Amino acid sequence: MIALTFTSLETPRLILRRFRASDLASFMAYRNDCEVARYQSWESISRAEAVRFIAQQSGHRPGIPGKWFQFAAEVKAGGALAGDCALLVIRTTPRIGELGYTFARAYQHSGLATEAARAVVDFAFDSLGLDRVLATTDCRNAPSVALMERLGMRREGHFIHSAWFKGEWCDEYQYAMLRKEWPRKRFS
Repeated sequence: MIALTFTSLETPRLILRRFRASDLASFMAYRNDCEVARYQSWESISRAEAVRFIAQQSGHRPGIPGKWFQFAAEVKAGGALAGDCALLVIRTTPRIGELGYTFARAYQHSGLATEAARAVVDFAFDSLGLDRVLATTDCRNAPSVALMERLGMRREGHFIHSAWFKGEWCDEYQYAMLRKEWPRKRFS
């Protein structure tokens, strides 16, 4: 069920691939943008942390239970790193995956994150054989909520004060989709 090899995924405007050393500057730029980090679990990233992250990710493959795999989202026109889309196969329930995404501010509100997330969900169901993909977001993160709804995910939970996050309690929505519900929208 686990994809033993992974090269890349393509969408009309993106190549989703492994991170590489040449992504360092762009990766650090969006990971150190306080607006991008607002609803993420991290605040910023040092150069040493970013180098280590890229090295670790370049050696992983998607689908290993308990390990996040970050797909670097490269814009086909020009080759810029726009952000990343992540997939975690749950260690205790390996037929379930969790989706995440982070895009540089310059590439937000352009549909690229939706395009990347759709490709990763497709990969999770078709290549990894997962039965369920979920995603969780801070209720105040309207663009993330809208992305999950554009994917056709179902809101399954509204958790009140579910996490102590950046000095305050936050409420979270959890969305999910089953493989049998996935609309299989193909890229044209």
